[in-house]
Amino acid sequence: MKDGKLILPENYENRLDYVATEIAIKNVKDLFERRLAYHLNLMRVSAPLFVRKDSGLNDNLNGVERPVTFDIRDIEGDVEIVHSLAKWKRMALKRYGFEVNKGIYTDMNAIRRDEEVDNLHSVYVDQWDWEKIISPQQRTLAHLQETVKKILLALTETQQQLCSVFENLEPFISPEVSFITSQELEDRYPLLTPKEREYEYTKQHGTACILQIGDKLKSGIPHDGRAPDYDDWSLNCDILIYYPIIDQAVEISSMGIRVDSMSLLSQLEKSGCMDRIALPFHKALLAGELPLTMGGGIGQSRICLLLLNKAHIGEVQAGAWPTPMIEKCRKHNIILL
Repeated sequence: MKDGKLILPENYENRLDYVATEIAIKNVKDLFERRLAYHLNLMRVSAPLFVRKDSGLNDNLNGVERPVTFDIRDIEGDVEIVHSLAKWKRMALKRYGFEVNKGIYTDMNAIRRDEEVDNLHSVYVDQWDWEKIISPQQRTLAHLQETVKKILLALTETQQQLCSVFENLEPFISPEVSFITSQELEDRYPLLTPKEREYEYTKQHGTACILQIGDKLKSGIPHDGRAPDYDDWSLNCDILIYYPIIDQAVEISSMGIRVDSMSLLSQLEKSGCMDRIALPFHKALLAGELPLTMGGGIGQSRICLLLLNKAHIGEVQAGAWPTPMIEKCRKHNIILL
């Protein structure tokens, strides 16, 4: 049943108690990040919780979300808690002097205070953020799809090891993925909203990858919002898993090949954001001072939710929730941390 945006599964079975859940969360995070690092050739690094407001490094998401902003006594100007690390990672790869096909990953923690909380969304965001250097020849959809398959391989390997320890867990994730562009998806389901299209397609295929997100479709409306200055809209994607416990298509990753100078200018112009070219990050990119990269974020709590067969992200992530939501969840055996 649905209660507004909250989904309350009938006869929900919580398969792990508090202690087992915490142990399983640690297992998932340790296992998956090791497999991800292995398959994508990544090294773990530390990352900032906040960046200077005037650096241009924060992710503007859809352009309407308000970052948490505060001042620091010894620093001139405000700083912002990050929404993501897409731009910061590219700058970091330049500093580290990595070669092609070598990259980094980190724990990214963010606060998105304008998020509408429900089974899949919370104000606190935790991701594995990763980025690696690629060659000009690798700026292709084929290379993007190959990387998606490696991420899903890391995920299914984690699932297999977890289920061997916690035998009452049911595996839901298949390594077989179906690719489709956002325009092909609109052509297939012209009368549905973008989210409804994702649901129908992902439910049919189990694991889906929606390609080329951000630019306007034939209808004149983008499939979803994307900032114009990190992903190349013709070379990006979302990975989705159909999750029967809550009957939803769950997005586990947004990723892509990053903008080069030409795609940056084109997308800034389309978005009416040409003023950003004066920011340090954008100046460096346009001057050819940054490496070509690809990267993305993979939701830690969403991965845990799927692999631990939970119904609400608050079962795998301690956070703040509306009191009515806490009470409704408790009545349906959904115990929020």
